[in-house]
Amino acid sequence: MGQALWRLSPRQQQQLQEELADQLAERGGGKQEHGRDGGAQRRTAQHCYSPDIYHLLRTRRGGKEQSGFIDLEMLPPELGITILSYLNATDLCLAGCVWQDLGNDEYLWQGLCKSTWGHCSIYNKRLRAGFSYRRLYLQLDEGSLTFNANPQEGISYFMSKGILVDHPKELAKFIFYTRRLNWKMLRIYLDERRDVLDELVTLHNFSNQFLPNALREFFRHIHAPEERGEYLETLITKFSHRFCTCNPALVRDLGLNPDAVYVLCYSLILLSIDLTSPHVKNKMSKREFIRNTRRAAHNVSEDFVGHLYDNIYLIGHVAA
Repeated sequence: MGQALWRLSPRQQQQLQEELADQLAERGGGKQEHGRDGGAQRRTAQHCYSPDIYHLLRTRRGGKEQSGFIDLEMLPPELGITILSYLNATDLCLAGCVWQDLGNDEYLWQGLCKSTWGHCSIYNKRLRAGFSYRRLYLQLDEGSLTFNANPQEGISYFMSKGILVDHPKELAKFIFYTRRLNWKMLRIYLDERRDVLDELVTLHNFSNQFLPNALREFFRHIHAPEERGEYLETLITKFSHRFCTCNPALVRDLGLNPDAVYVLCYSLILLSIDLTSPHVKNKMSKREFIRNTRRAAHNVSEDFVGHLYDNIYLIGHVAA
């Protein structure tokens, strides 16, 4: 259910505010203020939520007033889940004390687990009697915080709780579909676990994507190191093979191969630095980029290399 289903017009909102202010005034809740001309002015009631939501709640309550906290059950499920998704584990537990049914709603906790940690090995297991998604949420949150301090200890924690199994594909899926892992710690972990890195690369689908855009997507999931080195070369090599695997027709039509894509990726990274760095005064021109790139990749057409330059010039760094 979207907001458009209960959205009020500005005029209706004003009428609703005036109606609420009158009711508060009748109960003694309204206050009088004196304007500059000495006359009494009515202060418009202030809400902790918008007139749209107020109207929705009052309609669902049958027009009755109710004091205290908003009952999440009165809100559309999509809106309730959106509100709760901004809370951490501690705040969710506190919210469960306010909204009595929240702590016992297993479907709600299951949705929060799977929306934040999209894949866990435990999701595919037959759950034992008395299993609690609320407890699982707290364990996932604790494990993520541990991972962000020490990656190896974090993964060991997940395995000790039965949340993950020690298999490269399962670990790669967990990393790919999780939003709570620190990218610096993740880079350290993947540099040590190349088997997990291999599986993580295969989860990407670069079909029908322009090369610079595919490289940006790749570096959004697997962050590039800050300095050149063996790890960066490994990332680009794995990306080049995966890109060619996902685009066999493009590779055939343009005469590309993993080695040529590797050269183009390095050229794109260097061009990104050249065009975005404030320390580089003389920026590389499109003609210079085409000439330098085609020296290393002879089979790539001039038009294709020119489009690569335009993409970086207009959109920006591929590894930002």
